[in-house]
Amino acid sequence: MVIEEEIIQSGEGSKICWISVSGLEDLDVIKNLGEKYGIHSLTIEDILNTREQPKVETFDSYKFLSLKTIQLDKNYVHPHEIKKSFFAKIRKQQKQPNEADEFLIGQISIICMYDVLITFQETECETLSPVKKRIMSNTGKIRSMGTDYLAYAIIDAVVDEYFLTLHHLEEDVANFEDRAAATRDETFIGELLETKKQLLKIRRAISPAKDNLLYLSRHGEFFQAEELKPFLQDLNENLNHALITVENHREWLSSIMDVNISVLTYQMNKVMKVLATISTIFIPLTFIAGIYGMNFEFMPELSYRFAYPLVLGGMGLIASFMVLIFKIRRWF
Repeated sequence: MVIEEEIIQSGEGSKICWISVSGLEDLDVIKNLGEKYGIHSLTIEDILNTREQPKVETFDSYKFLSLKTIQLDKNYVHPHEIKKSFFAKIRKQQKQPNEADEFLIGQISIICMYDVLITFQETECETLSPVKKRIMSNTGKIRSMGTDYLAYAIIDAVVDEYFLTLHHLEEDVANFEDRAAATRDETFIGELLETKKQLLKIRRAISPAKDNLLYLSRHGEFFQAEELKPFLQDLNENLNHALITVENHREWLSSIMDVNISVLTYQMNKVMKVLATISTIFIPLTFIAGIYGMNFEFMPELSYRFAYPLVLGGMGLIASFMVLIFKIRRWF
């Protein structure tokens, strides 16, 4: 658990305090912060319960907002980049519980007061690093505005991470498109379905943030500064664009899956056509061989000297004639 405290010089000589808490393991520290700044116990419960949907609430002394963060796991290795051994290929590949996910979805909670802003991150990540760098380098309006603008800057940093994630996913989807025509790629469908699941998780993470931000932009209880309205409108447009991108990626994956299934079906039909052709050619040959394979004592053809080559020649002519007919009808 990491706690950072930053004093920011705001407008007209006033100061605001930003307390950044990374990790939610130490419950005593979080409860002490809650008691010190008068944070309601229900809000503390919402901070600790990271499985809940993001929400926004307004209290007398502070405002509360939670949203999901999405980051690419740097230690993740894509399945198609792993060189599998012979024995790994013949085994059924199943995802183990300890395998890493491609994306890490966490939660960040924001407590916004008049001169104090507290953020609680589920895990220590680099989502807020751009905001901290802007504070350290004194760039933009972040040092001349209040806690409302700082809260906006944090939300904007989280939304920027959404687009980085979607850009990476776009590369994955493009890779699937290149592999769609490969009929021997045994892991293709499994990886594609796993990516669709990741997109569904991302959609579930982004959608509540859009709804909450839309509510905040229409009600001035959270962001009271009038100059923040254009920024909130821009955030709404970005989140809407992110959701549209997610849906486009899901439709793109569905189209790629249809292409792959069509290719597999076409290849299977070609194989079945060859097998059906061979079987059809051998039906009359098997019939002739069956007749002359019967062990009757009185079969007149058995006494002929040239019966054997005649039967074989006839079978060859029948097979050649059938192949010629199939070629004329373009059955293969």
